[in-house]
Amino acid sequence: MVFSSLLFLFRFLPCVLVIYFIAPGCFKNTLKNLVLFLASLVFYAWGEPVYIVLMLFSTVVDYVNGGLAGYFINRNKKNAARFFVFLSAVINLSLLGVFKYAGFVTGLWNNVSGMDIKIKELALPIGISFYTFQTMSYTIDIYRGEAKPEKNIINFGAYVAMFPQLIAGPVVRFKDISVLLRERSTSLDQLSYGAIRFAAGLGKKVILANQAGEIFKTVTASPAGGLTTISAWFGLLMFAFQIYFDFSGYSDMAIGLMSIFGFSIPENFNYPYMSKSITEFWRRWHISLGTWFKEYVYIPLGGSRKGIPRTFFNIFIVWFLTGLWHGASLNFIAWGMYFCFFLLVEKLGFLKILDKVPAVLSHIYAILVVYGGWLLFAWEDIAQHRVFVKAMAGMAEAGLNSTSTMYMVVSNIVLLAVLVIGSTNIPVKAGVWLCSRNETCKGIFQAVFIAVVFIISVSYLVNGTYNPFLYFRF
Repeated sequence: MVFSSLLFLFRFLPCVLVIYFIAPGCFKNTLKNLVLFLASLVFYAWGEPVYIVLMLFSTVVDYVNGGLAGYFINRNKKNAARFFVFLSAVINLSLLGVFKYAGFVTGLWNNVSGMDIKIKELALPIGISFYTFQTMSYTIDIYRGEAKPEKNIINFGAYVAMFPQLIAGPVVRFKDISVLLRERSTSLDQLSYGAIRFAAGLGKKVILANQAGEIFKTVTASPAGGLTTISAWFGLLMFAFQIYFDFSGYSDMAIGLMSIFGFSIPENFNYPYMSKSITEFWRRWHISLGTWFKEYVYIPLGGSRKGIPRTFFNIFIVWFLTGLWHGASLNFIAWGMYFCFFLLVEKLGFLKILDKVPAVLSHIYAILVVYGGWLLFAWEDIAQHRVFVKAMAGMAEAGLNSTSTMYMVVSNIVLLAVLVIGSTNIPVKAGVWLCSRNETCKGIFQAVFIAVVFIISVSYLVNGTYNPFLYFRF
């Protein structure tokens, strides 16, 4: 089940909201959390009922290990506490390794050794990369003294399985919402804000990401002999917009739903395509993942405190793991190393040069580098990379341009303009300006915005068949 589906919008979500708001908020919101926990299990089971067992196992493991780590920390027995943190990490990473990386590692070993080891192909549990990081941060934060163990397993289960952000984030650390799990309520302002964010995210996903994705799909489906230089560049541009509006749209919907349920969670995007450097881009893109790697990998390794060589090594480790986190494939590792290179170059002094050149030039540099990164990210098949690189370099078999290419570009020029403007803060600034006129205007504008975006999105869902979520595979 995905957010951008008629089943979710008209059946699952209304039922959950009704039951949730009917449930009393007594016993420190235990009943409401029970509703969220059970609803989340149903949501998860809709696509993969078998892997509910895996999620419940992960929940129990980290609940027990976190509780024991807290028990020994309170008694100043850090070695014992450290053991349970280590045990939690080993179990979580082992699950991730078995389900996500076993086939990849075995394939690499077979290629290197010439052996033919065969293992059973396992379906990747949806969202395992996200909830594994969340549960690991729980025990680590308890050991650090930044969070207290959750005694109520229902509350903890709701945190692990929370369906609004279970599948594709943002990565929410327990310490960020531990208080809200027990003490929260939903105000009219939160409901209004949540509805607007959800509608905005739904529009990003259905109206923008899906349309861009269909163009990219059409381009990639072209035979190698039919791919022109312009269609290759235009197709990859559509992928760049698809992945942004797909993922940021999902994050908006997650933040909106969490607000409706009384939670406030961190932002995950801050207009990354407005960046003027790669350093800035990665402060704006998938913020929660970057924060996780910074707090639980980069800083524990020493950060930038142990000299330049060690700093560069730490950055390398972080970006190798970032690439690997996105997928068990060499193209994702290459993608991580690609960005690692540019981040190191900027750290060596290029960032200071970018600060001195005109903003438009530094922006062009950042966009071109990011664009090149999506070329690595878009396909796991290296052969597909070769076809596109060759075409984009002007060596396409079909030449620079064709009638069908020009038709595709011209017929989607309005969509392209909307995608460009939509990836900036211009629409938000316009909305803030309109809402600042007076309270009546604000209420009317917000109601119209929600209604129009929702109706258009539903119309697309009724008539369309292309509706993937790219980050589900991670």
